[in-house]
Amino acid sequence: MAALTIREARPADWPGIWSLMEPIVRAGETYCWDTDTTEEQARQLWLEPAPTVVFVAKKDGAVAGTAQLHPNRSGNGSHVANASFMTAAEFSGQGIARALAEHVLDEAARRGYRSMQFNAVVETNTRAVKLWQSLGFSLLATVPGAFRHPTEGFTGLHIMYRTLEAGRSETIGS
Repeated sequence: MAALTIREARPADWPGIWSLMEPIVRAGETYCWDTDTTEEQARQLWLEPAPTVVFVAKKDGAVAGTAQLHPNRSGNGSHVANASFMTAAEFSGQGIARALAEHVLDEAARRGYRSMQFNAVVETNTRAVKLWQSLGFSLLATVPGAFRHPTEGFTGLHIMYRTLEAGRSETIGS
């Protein structure tokens, strides 16, 4: 079994990133992106300029997953991180998402973020919700009917949160 390597993305990684992103975007089940997003639009959305940083998880020479880390808001809200994650279908169930999430959480803390907030975790994406909760995220609220799922209809978007402060791993409500 090949080792998993996680590092900052390089320009040469884009074809691999897009190859895993495109089916996710087209499916329209987990991201609030237009399902007709072009490759160039996706590149602009995913590879935003600094302070955004993009990571790739590589396994067997392929891009198995990718993550984007950036401030949730600018200015006086820039100490709260936000991140997005995608894993290639053929690597599902192999711990790629967990390893990438742990890496990004560590990197966010190293970069001085005090917490991380997810603004739009699709309620029907139960695997992601379970992963985030296992990593210490609290479900703060659900915006009912905020996501138009292609097969489930209108479903909620969760807002999730966890602290990144050194020595503080508690979550809201714990």
